[in-house]
Amino acid sequence: MSRFLSNTELARLLTKMGSRETPLAFEIFAECQITKARAGRMILVHHHVNTPVFMPVGTQGTLKGLLPQQLEQLDCQIILGNTYHLGNRPGADILCKAGGLHKFMNWKRALLTDSGGFQMVSLLQLAEITEEGVKFKSPYNESECMLTPEHSIHIQNAIGADIIMQLDDVVKSTITGLRVEEAMHRTTRWLDRCLAAHKRPMEQSIFPIVQGGLDPKLRSESARQVIQREVNGYAVGGLSGGESKDDFWRMVHLSTDILPKNKPRYLMGVGFAVDLVVCCALGIDMYDCVFPTRTARFGCALTRTGQLNLKKAQYSKDLRPIDESCECSTCKTHTRAYLHQIATIETVSCHLLTVHNIAFQMRLMRDIRESIKERRFPKFIQDYMLTAYPNKDYPTWIVNALEAVNVILL
Repeated sequence: MSRFLSNTELARLLTKMGSRETPLAFEIFAECQITKARAGRMILVHHHVNTPVFMPVGTQGTLKGLLPQQLEQLDCQIILGNTYHLGNRPGADILCKAGGLHKFMNWKRALLTDSGGFQMVSLLQLAEITEEGVKFKSPYNESECMLTPEHSIHIQNAIGADIIMQLDDVVKSTITGLRVEEAMHRTTRWLDRCLAAHKRPMEQSIFPIVQGGLDPKLRSESARQVIQREVNGYAVGGLSGGESKDDFWRMVHLSTDILPKNKPRYLMGVGFAVDLVVCCALGIDMYDCVFPTRTARFGCALTRTGQLNLKKAQYSKDLRPIDESCECSTCKTHTRAYLHQIATIETVSCHLLTVHNIAFQMRLMRDIRESIKERRFPKFIQDYMLTAYPNKDYPTWIVNALEAVNVILL
């Protein structure tokens, strides 16, 4: 039955955190009766996080264009850092001396770090993968370094993030065959090495990562393997990398059917608005993506009807805000015409559009949470998709994914 956390329950969770019985306490206080969506809260060492949540990406200890205090004002509760890049610069030694990334960047809320595994795909021309780990050639100075499961955890222990990721063997999502099976089994072996190397289990939670590519049998096996380990949450990886959307949602749906209901589920690298709505219905609690900040740097603003490319001449005389219903500081004080004038030319445009795009993502997730609490999430989905696709030309994958969780679009 859906319910809110009472003050007593919240106090109990905080007390549990204070005694360091666990670095992550998760409680679901509302579940959709039609879909697999749920609303909950994670209590972490540094801050609480309401779920479902979108986590902006601050690759090198900063969100491009914004100060940590501005992220707090946007009600951002958790952000990401990148282990590979932070391990290269400034490095684990400096982060240890600084007291961790929280103090180094002056961020008082929650942090999650990836493991560096994704760089196997994004920097593949610089990497060599073996059972020992991944040998990289640094993009900074051409030096070679070996990222093993143990070293990944060592760096993440130095960073001090509330949630840290196992090093996984990542292959491009469109690859098939024996390499996918090899990577899936290696990911499990590396998980055990990560758990054994973890030096701060009372402060940081390791999330295993479900792999297996687009093969239902391999992905099911991977999910069954990781749930045998004693952990506080799980990630679904190896998706959103060029595969068809129909394959994408089916792998998400399969994974959440197997992963435990009482722990948070994190879908890595997903951030398009319609994807967030659909994947919440499929039972995902956490997301991250560079998209909202990256597209801001290209002069694009997010709205529920799609992106506005403010570089286009049609906005040169448009004196409306980006979104008349948005309460962010950019929409309150600047017009589309002004943003058109400076988009991709002045550095302040990156700042202004990033503020709006992060505000858009935070508001979307807040609306999803509220609709789940109020038992109207299926109606929220229908209304959202009708706004995004006013001609009802819904992509087939969205129709199929939502039908799988009992939602029929209007």
